[in-house]
Amino acid sequence: MISGGNKELEIRKFVVGPLQTNCYFVREKHSRKGMLIDPGAHDPGIAGYIKDNGIDAVFILNTHGHADHVLGDAAFGFPVMIHELDEPCLRDPLKGLPLSTNGEAAPAVRAERLLTGGDTVALGDIELEIIHTPGHTPGSISIRYDNVLFSGDTLFFEGVGRTDLPGGDHRALITSIREKLLTLPDEVIVFPGHGPETTIGHERMNNPFL
Repeated sequence: MISGGNKELEIRKFVVGPLQTNCYFVREKHSRKGMLIDPGAHDPGIAGYIKDNGIDAVFILNTHGHADHVLGDAAFGFPVMIHELDEPCLRDPLKGLPLSTNGEAAPAVRAERLLTGGDTVALGDIELEIIHTPGHTPGSISIRYDNVLFSGDTLFFEGVGRTDLPGGDHRALITSIREKLLTLPDEVIVFPGHGPETTIGHERMNNPFL
């Protein structure tokens, strides 16, 4: 677990599940409201953190519908938001990754809100920007506030998301990164779905896939 963020946000990372998915708990400091991004498993450490700090955990944001990013949605029980193109993966997990990482089907979940690119999501006193970044899946999104970007499985530290799974499109992925993410300022901190944090500036200069 690590912590970080900016003056409005506190970010805690929990690495969960067999595929070592980065699940982020993001708290808006003034209101103490929080959200989960990509709970790939129901980690007791996350539930304990929420309870011990008296945080109002108001919703879950899924960056895409693959099992290793949504498997904990049902267990946590908070309202779920996902891009409209990946919503079928919540209703019918066989439409995303066919099975969860332990060989069991993920529980079906009903999304409380369907997102599209350009939407904003309120968290306490701030608004998060939803950026549609298709390629890894048709409905992959990145989530931005100020100098913080949650990139899901679109952009990694010196890497990019795989596109050999159902719905993947390598050309769309690279276009998403070049036209929607690399246009952001160099100092934007990238919190990816797997692996270490990076920055837009570092990826602009060092990512061999771009």
